[in-house]
Parts: sequence; structure tokens; C-alpha cells
Amino acid sequence: MAELESELINRPEPLAWLDSWRDKDIIKVVTGARRVGKSTLLSLFQAELSAAGVPKTHIVTVNLEDPTLSDLLGDHKKLYKYIKSKVPKSAGTTYLFIDEIQNAESFERVVDGLYILPSVDLYLTGSSSHLLSGALATLLTGRYVEYHLKPFSFAEFVAAKAAGTNPPIRDLYDEYVRVGGFPFAASLNDDDQIRQYLEGIINTILLADIAQTLKVANPAQLRAITEFVFSDIGNLTSAKRIADAMTSAGRPISRPTVGNYLTGLTDAFLVYPAKRWDIRGKRLLENGEKHYIVDTGMRRTLLGSRPVDAGHVLENLVYVELLRRPGKVYVGKIDSKEVDFVVENDEGTTFIQVALNVDDPDTLNRELDSLRAIPGYDKRVLLTLDREPPQSYDGIRRMSAYDFLLGAPL
Repeated sequence: MAELESELINRPEPLAWLDSWRDKDIIKVVTGARRVGKSTLLSLFQAELSAAGVPKTHIVTVNLEDPTLSDLLGDHKKLYKYIKSKVPKSAGTTYLFIDEIQNAESFERVVDGLYILPSVDLYLTGSSSHLLSGALATLLTGRYVEYHLKPFSFAEFVAAKAAGTNPPIRDLYDEYVRVGGFPFAASLNDDDQIRQYLEGIINTILLADIAQTLKVANPAQLRAITEFVFSDIGNLTSAKRIADAMTSAGRPISRPTVGNYLTGLTDAFLVYPAKRWDIRGKRLLENGEKHYIVDTGMRRTLLGSRPVDAGHVLENLVYVELLRRPGKVYVGKIDSKEVDFVVENDEGTTFIQVALNVDDPDTLNRELDSLRAIPGYDKRVLLTLDREPPQSYDGIRRMSAYDFLLGAPL
């Protein structure tokens, strides 16, 4: 039920991805945070299969969050036999969908057995990056492809909220920042209901997923670290810096523990780290990185009425949008200056600065200075929330962040 409203929103890109891999001898894996819409995406794809003439008996779904299956999760042989029994013996391809596969112990053995069944096209979802970083990746190297699903983009959110209407883009942006992009949250209109729903997701991820996986002895400490990271988006950070800050605030914690918690937050897709790139030296830097978060609505739920740096929130939205697009994304450094993002893809390298507005000449020059310091002729872009026509400064293109978040190319 929590993802029901996302059925109203066409998500053509992930659906096209699933369709492009249909009937190919490879496992399709959809990853993403809890309640981001993975199950609904598969339901939409199943509807497309039915519309294409696939019999319902040949579309099989197994949800490993179903409590009636709990006795099978600790025995991979029994689980394999149960799922295999669902596959019809009649001719034709069976499309087999397994939700939250990481809930089963030795799930990689179950997957390996199902993969080799004749005439089975296998699709999985998972809420942990461990799914593809451990035994499954080792066992199935070269036999799977992954699509990482994120909350609604700004374009998808606008499609949901502005259907048949024409509200000001600024109002829609403010609502997106406040509500976030989790599909069911985006369907709600009551702030208290949104907060309660997102709080439930946060608690499930922190207590049922991360705390149990890492065997966290002090869940309150884990939540405090989560709040710190969510409040610190856009700043260079490290496990040492967080540990020092927490200890100075009277909540002592060791650096290894912080590092462990950061790994847990990353594995659960609540946090996306961004490595630093030395633009002049053309190499990754070992020290310091930034952490961006999966959803700004979650940030508001966790932090409540604490002051918000609107510029860093915009930066966070831009980073997550860049992750939706092809290429690798880093935060940049050129001498003593910082470049918000460096994107490398098949089209080349693009350098990006992000600012709320540049009405003040000093602000404009400060943002341009970092881009001007970059040698060469690679694309350089300044994204702002100003609604002025696109402009160019010495080859640096200034464009609307609204347009970029709505899908416009850089």
C-alpha cells in the first residue's frame, strides 16, 4: 500500500530499462532504499507483460517481506524449493520476480539455482548495496545487471503534483524540498502525515536494517550520527571529523564506530558519498569526501525546525539528479578553490557550480572564479535558481537549476 500512489506516475526510464533486458539470459536487479518504489516498478512491468500477452500463470512474484515466508528465510534449500514450485511446468517463459532478496540467508545460492532453471527470466529487488558487493556478485559475476532506483525526481514530482494545473515552479520546488520524492509521501497533502510516514521509513531502516546488520548496541547513537550527516550535507567530512564533533558535544564515540555507521547508511542507500577529484592533478584524493542524502523530505523529518542551508539543499538535489544520469560524479578541487561537481561521461568532462542566486556581483564572481581557474575547454556550467534567460560568461554557461532538475541537459 505504501507505494500504491506511484502507480499514477509513469516512470519511463526504469521501465524501458527492464524492457530492454527482457528475455535476455541475465539476472535483472533493481536496488534502492526501502519504499522508493521498487515493488511498484515491477508491478508496472508485470502489467506491461500481461498487456503483451504473457499468461498470468507465467508471471510469478515472491515477496520475502511476507511474514508467512519467515520460516524459509533461514534455509536456502527450502526457500529454493518453495520458489521453484511456483514455476509452472507448462511451455513458455516464466517471469520470476523476487522482492527484497537480501532478507534470505545464503540468498546468493537461491538466486544461482533459480537462474539456471530453463525458461525462467529472473528479476530481483534489494534494499542493500551488500546485494551486489558480496557473495552474489562473486557467484554471479557477469550474469547480472543493476538498475538503482531513487525517489521521484523533481520532474516526476511535478508530473504527480501539477497534473492538469499550472502552479508556479518555485512553489513546486519548495514543496519538493519539504516533502521529498518518496512516492507515497508525495501523494499526501498533510504535513503531519508525511512526517509520520517518513519517520516510519527512517526507523525501519535504522533499527530493522542497519542496527541488526551491524549489531548496533546503542541505536540512539546511530540516530545521532544520522542526524549529523543529514544536517551536514555539502560539507567536506570524515569519520574523524564527525567523531570529534560528537565527542566535543558530550556524546563520545570512536572514529571506527562512526566509519561503521557511515558504511551502514551508505549500504542502506540513505547516504550517497561523493569522492573528491583533484582537477589539476587529475586524480582522486584520499582525504575528505562529501555526503549527500537520498531525500530532503527525510532531512526535514529528522531535523525538524533546525535552520536549513538552502544552498546546500539545492546542491544535494543537483547531486542526486546527476547520479540519475550517465557518468561518474565527483566533487572537485582546483588549487585552493572548490568546484561543486565534476561529471565524466561519454560526452567528456563537465564542471558544475551550484548557487541559489547570483544577483550580487560578488557572489557571481566567486562562483565563476572556480570555473575560470579550470584549464582547458571542457564544458563549464553555473546552475542557479534565478529565472533569468541563460547567459554565458567567458564560455561558462549559466542555466536555471529548475530546468536542469526537470530534465534539461547540461
